[in-house]
Amino acid sequence: MNKILIIAKREYKAAVKTRTFLVSLILLPVFMGGGMLVFSLFKDKIDVTDKKITVIDYTGQLGQHLKDKAELWNQNNILNEEGEKIAPCYYIDLIRPDTTAPFAQKFALSDKVRGKEIHAFLQIGSDVIHPKPGEEQSGIFYYAENAALDKVREWISSNLNNRIRELRLSELGIEQKRISDLFHWVSTESMGLLTVDSKTGEVIDALKSSELQTILVPYILLLLMFMMLMMSAVPLLTAVMEEKSERIAEVLLGTVTPWQFMMGKVLGSLGVSLTTSAIYIAGAVYTVNKIGFGDLIPYHILPWFFVYLFFNIIMVGSIMAALGATCNNSKDAQAVQFPAMLPIIIPLFFMMPVIIDPLGKLATGISLFPLWTPMLMLLRQSTSVTIPLWQPITGLIGVMVFTAICVWAGARIFRSTILLQGKRPKTGTLLKYLIKG
Repeated sequence: MNKILIIAKREYKAAVKTRTFLVSLILLPVFMGGGMLVFSLFKDKIDVTDKKITVIDYTGQLGQHLKDKAELWNQNNILNEEGEKIAPCYYIDLIRPDTTAPFAQKFALSDKVRGKEIHAFLQIGSDVIHPKPGEEQSGIFYYAENAALDKVREWISSNLNNRIRELRLSELGIEQKRISDLFHWVSTESMGLLTVDSKTGEVIDALKSSELQTILVPYILLLLMFMMLMMSAVPLLTAVMEEKSERIAEVLLGTVTPWQFMMGKVLGSLGVSLTTSAIYIAGAVYTVNKIGFGDLIPYHILPWFFVYLFFNIIMVGSIMAALGATCNNSKDAQAVQFPAMLPIIIPLFFMMPVIIDPLGKLATGISLFPLWTPMLMLLRQSTSVTIPLWQPITGLIGVMVFTAICVWAGARIFRSTILLQGKRPKTGTLLKYLIKG
């Protein structure tokens, strides 16, 4: 055991004392949260360039209404109290529909959009007030270079649909002054649950929740777990291959056993990942509390994170170290690395389905698969949904058993191949080493 710790200490110091470790320590949060940081910085940056929209109105009733709404918008919504422009002006240009060559008319307008003469053009079908399903004249079509994400389209759609409802209600004989309440939309606020203060026993009112808050904490914890695997466990494949190809392993094996050699490297990587994670989580807790969002921190999940990380690094690290022992050069390592990484990457594909339905059969089933339990069970537990206690306990027991199996299997393969030079063993040969040792 003492020799294992000596190797682990050597590996740990060799990792944390390098400039690469310090650089990665700084850059990792940038990679993890860079997208969200940019989004938060630019979410209020609105394009205030004026928008000119050409409207082809086959109804003869809606185009003028849209033009009137645009004039009201330009009068009331463009400037803030300080006189700064905070929104674009909308200019509606009504043109007569070309009933003889409608396709040519739309093509000419498309060229104007591409030439930046207009922002977009709109076609309002003649039957939109009383639509006939499946017919083109029953629809409203917005043509632009980025139509799907264009906020102008949302503004147009809201105003036109309100006007269409007003016309329908007017035809039914309902007075105009009674119509406004029909269009008053009452949003359903998303709230958490009421809780009890553990110190005072007082009931604490529920807080508003948002989609960002619901996704943010599970996303960060899952990504941190994944990055620790990529930084600490996966590189063991290349590290062992290099020490084997450079004959360093032969020298070390003169004083330690293959088991001690492998476990020393795995525990060294474990120390690096635990140190890095502790720094990041401590920094995140301090920062979030400073900015007044301490309620978002799932303190009850943090111990689970480190327990899962502990077994996950040992489990994956043993596999990677064993595979590295089978490789003779970097070409062999490249051929093995991606297939070995694929099972680690797969949980990322299930992230959103698991967050959306943490208690569903899919989320429960895949989170109990031992190789994926550390990432997916942690993801489920970090959501706002209460997971039955037996599931994380069962998952943890499965992880512990599977980790022991991985260490045992990895040690047998490592011992059989670490000194083997020449052709890389095939799958059948590895199974033979695994069975017979």
